[in-house]
Amino acid sequence: MSQTPGVPPAPSPRHGRTPRSLGPVAWASPRKMAVILCLLLARASLSPTRGQARIPLDTVKLWADTFGRDLYDTATKYSGSLLLQKKYKDVEPGLRIREVDGLELVRTLSEAMEAMLLRKVEAVKNLVETAEEADLNHEFNASLVFDYYNSVLINERDASGNYVELGAEFVLESNAHFSDLRVNTSLSSVQLPTNVYNKDPDILNGVYMSEALNPVFVENFQRDPTLTWQYFGSSTGFFRIYPGIKWTPDENGVIAFDCRNRGWYIQAATSPKDIVIMVDRSGSMKGLRMAIAKHTVATILDTLAENDFVNVIAYNEHVQYVEPCFKGTLVQADRDNREHFKQLVAELMVKGVGVVDQALREAFEILKQFQEARQGSLCNQAIMLITDGAVENYELVLEEYNQPHRKVRVFTYLIGREVTFADRMKWIACNNKGYYTQISTLADAQENVMEYLHVLSRPMVINHNHDVTWTEAYMDSKLSASQAQSLALLTTVAMPVFSKKNETRSHGILLGVVGSDVALRELMKLAPRYKLGVHGYAFLNTNNGYILSHPDLRPLYREGKTLKPKPNYNSVDLSEVEWEDRAETLRTAMINRETGSLSMDVKVPLDEGKRVLFLTHDYFFTDIRDTPFSLGVVLSRGHGEYVLLGNTSVEEGLHDLLHPDVTLAGDWTYCITDIDPDHRRLSQLEAVARFLTGEDPALQCDEELVRAVLLDAVVTAPLEAYWTALALNASAESERVADTAFLGTRAGLLRRGLFVGSEEVADKKFLGPEDEASRFTRDHFPLWYRQAAEQPPGSFLFTLRAAGGPESVGEPLVVTASTAVAVTVDEKTAIAAAVGVQMRLEFLQQKFWAATSQCGTEDGQCPQSCQDPDLDCFVIDNNGFIVISERPQEMGRFLGEVDGALMSQLLSTGAFSQVTMYDYQAMCKPPSHHHSAARPLASPISALLTATRWLMHELLLFLLEWSAWDSGAEAHKHKKQDVLQPCDTAYPVFVHQTAVQEANGVIACGACQKLFVMQQIPKSNLLLLVTDPSCDCSFFPPVLQEATEVRYILPTFPRCGPAHNASVKCDRMRSQKPRRRPDACHAFHPEENAQDCGGASGTSASLALLLLPPACAWLLQ
Repeated sequence: MSQTPGVPPAPSPRHGRTPRSLGPVAWASPRKMAVILCLLLARASLSPTRGQARIPLDTVKLWADTFGRDLYDTATKYSGSLLLQKKYKDVEPGLRIREVDGLELVRTLSEAMEAMLLRKVEAVKNLVETAEEADLNHEFNASLVFDYYNSVLINERDASGNYVELGAEFVLESNAHFSDLRVNTSLSSVQLPTNVYNKDPDILNGVYMSEALNPVFVENFQRDPTLTWQYFGSSTGFFRIYPGIKWTPDENGVIAFDCRNRGWYIQAATSPKDIVIMVDRSGSMKGLRMAIAKHTVATILDTLAENDFVNVIAYNEHVQYVEPCFKGTLVQADRDNREHFKQLVAELMVKGVGVVDQALREAFEILKQFQEARQGSLCNQAIMLITDGAVENYELVLEEYNQPHRKVRVFTYLIGREVTFADRMKWIACNNKGYYTQISTLADAQENVMEYLHVLSRPMVINHNHDVTWTEAYMDSKLSASQAQSLALLTTVAMPVFSKKNETRSHGILLGVVGSDVALRELMKLAPRYKLGVHGYAFLNTNNGYILSHPDLRPLYREGKTLKPKPNYNSVDLSEVEWEDRAETLRTAMINRETGSLSMDVKVPLDEGKRVLFLTHDYFFTDIRDTPFSLGVVLSRGHGEYVLLGNTSVEEGLHDLLHPDVTLAGDWTYCITDIDPDHRRLSQLEAVARFLTGEDPALQCDEELVRAVLLDAVVTAPLEAYWTALALNASAESERVADTAFLGTRAGLLRRGLFVGSEEVADKKFLGPEDEASRFTRDHFPLWYRQAAEQPPGSFLFTLRAAGGPESVGEPLVVTASTAVAVTVDEKTAIAAAVGVQMRLEFLQQKFWAATSQCGTEDGQCPQSCQDPDLDCFVIDNNGFIVISERPQEMGRFLGEVDGALMSQLLSTGAFSQVTMYDYQAMCKPPSHHHSAARPLASPISALLTATRWLMHELLLFLLEWSAWDSGAEAHKHKKQDVLQPCDTAYPVFVHQTAVQEANGVIACGACQKLFVMQQIPKSNLLLLVTDPSCDCSFFPPVLQEATEVRYILPTFPRCGPAHNASVKCDRMRSQKPRRRPDACHAFHPEENAQDCGGASGTSASLALLLLPPACAWLLQ
């Protein structure tokens, strides 16, 4: 369906508001566009001016028909499409077409995924039981001496060639199952962040106790070879990982990774929580204190996840919400909101006098209102008070809001070295089931903030509730980037580990968390592509509505030559990918764990958004039991809901399958080859051959897929001989027509025939591993296959591409033609294959110029041809891209860029329509901010002092950051303005309306009129355009395919204009989508020892901080 200018685009799926694209989305401004359309419509029927040549309609149709016939004959000859159609027709009596039961399919896939995930849970439970038993039998020994395999020090030697302490020999071997990293599958190794002393008694006792996990790691892996990393993260800071691996520090020699601030640790250690952070911004907080306070707030924010809710209040004599938009509410602690809070906190300035009680009242009011409205986590509630002192204990406020049940825990953080107010701060925490700590340096923040997690975990620990936690999708960063970790998405299953000793029961001691990673690619293998059809797919989402896995999820973006994770890559909402679900019916049903189905008409972007398919999708969905995940399966209406079935003999099929021109989809699983080490070296084709011959009985293969690929091998085998014969004949021809013929089947079989030597092929990347769009992948069928499947039967789809790929400049251009081969049995039609040929553009140009030199006159004399100077001819595809032009620099470009007047006329006459598409995962440059430079300097001395102060400020901040060895200090350095930031964009796609096969008219261009004729080229997706070049229409603006950022407007009312942009932005940010809360909540326990509520910080300041003279603190204001 098309969308005309002036009609507002679709509402934003994230925020439910009406977007408005500012700036030129496709043409110029709406006012100018209206003028242009009026001119075009008013003058379209005018006759050409005297002296202008007419364009004969019959001649143009003759040209189009002649060129179309030549194209079709060439494409069918070199692709062998008619032969392939005949071969499938020959075996049609032995074929069956089965209609797919979508609900049965989604239930079957869900059960398979449930079984796989259950095996991971069982492995983690084994680790929990072993760890708790080992701790129960271990007596703490303050003088314990124990050597262990330190991940950083293993295999390291000193100057004398001896192994360093904690660095004994540790055998490492490359292992394909673990991304080809060098690992030890017999032992685990232990990693510690740089700021944790590796011989601290707590560390040594914990490492010694956790040695008991080694045999369980190995047994788990032997029992379930699909397991990947298994690990134990200790509450004291060490991280035991299996298989053992060497850990590489960063370029500064620092190990920043701390398991305790990872999402899997935090979510397993605590129940969901509502948090209000109160930070003192009074004048006494200036300098270093404010720097520490900001770092503490950022560290707390890093301990929150998508099931938590948060707000941040800064106070002096006034209460200030750091984000005024969030006044009086809590927002979901997703990555977007956490990063937003960090940036705002980093900009806080100190002034005034601190008045705690009114800020405390505000915090309690927020939590009370949320609880009463049944919003937020409906579990733990807490207030974090960050200040350099308290002049009283605020007993009246605390008694009013928090007695007698003390349902809101209060955690207090005393900033700085001053201890005058320590007793009051501790009293506040201890009388409200919280915890008190003093933070004197940036380096103190990490350890002290973590204490609140241990307090919140107490009720769960005392009850011994081993809740199973599954994380949102995330990218693995446990290992150093220097170890070349792939940017694969994972989810982690984690469980807490408790102390079971009776003497510490009331203290609820959390020993740590065990976990195991699940690569989402491996999980999605259980939804094989061949079961889902050409356009079908499967996807997973979480209880918060966020995408866990989806073929259209784009978690990475390119910055220069580097691929980076997007800031919000793991909080992309289902409605931002399936954005046609305007009412969010699908999202709501899946969050509510429903099983069901629905249908939607959808627009599917292709070829990096340059093209679009109009499809009807049937969605089938159900939950995956005992997880927070739901599974969706999409089948395309029509041929996508049918599966072609047939049989052939193994001997015949295997013979045809093993020809050198045959490959199988490398990302598909015909046979399981990634578990047994002996099978990892096998390609899928080799594994299938071994399975069919019985050479390797241990191989597990998908028998339905293997049968399908055998049938396809037999049916498509004659194409090899056919292409070979053509290649022999082509070698004797003077002109080169085609380079490559190819075909693909619904079973992932790919055949390729060359008409020239491999070194002479123009497009060497086509069908290769670098060109994902042209081959079968785990997520998609090839682009040429998907487009051909939607072409009318018997017609070819032609596309122009640069030989080096879409980003290549100056490479030769080639034309790819493809057509689908359908099979009909009992009035059911299924796509069996697609076949095509890649031709040289020069050949097509020769055919075109020859075709457009013909005419219907008896004497053979043609009064006009496309090579005449008074005619301008184009061949464009159904999306408006130029395939052939007299000017080589125009080929491959969008017609609207080259001739805005002509494209505008095609749109106004209805030959083309504009479709507005949306991208809710885009990255945009942030708007530039211009700061005023009007403030004068009082004198040159003032200027010098200002500059000096700035330089010293930067130096001291550098020292402060350097002093914080842990990851926090590094993680909280925020640029004022990133190069790119997440945004929503709208972009136009232009589509030929197939009902309009011919059109003609006159475009009024000032003093002249430009004639044009459009004619469909038969049996193709191409159009012939003939225009008059003598009339200059360059004043028409170009029609562009540019994406523009979507701005959001509130609905307008009579006598009211659009709402102010700030309030609109606020409304977007405050909006909360429906979500399903986790099932478990552990907020309080009557046996909890609330008097275990903290004391003074034991962490000493680093050398860099001790060297700072107190008088320098003014520099940090």
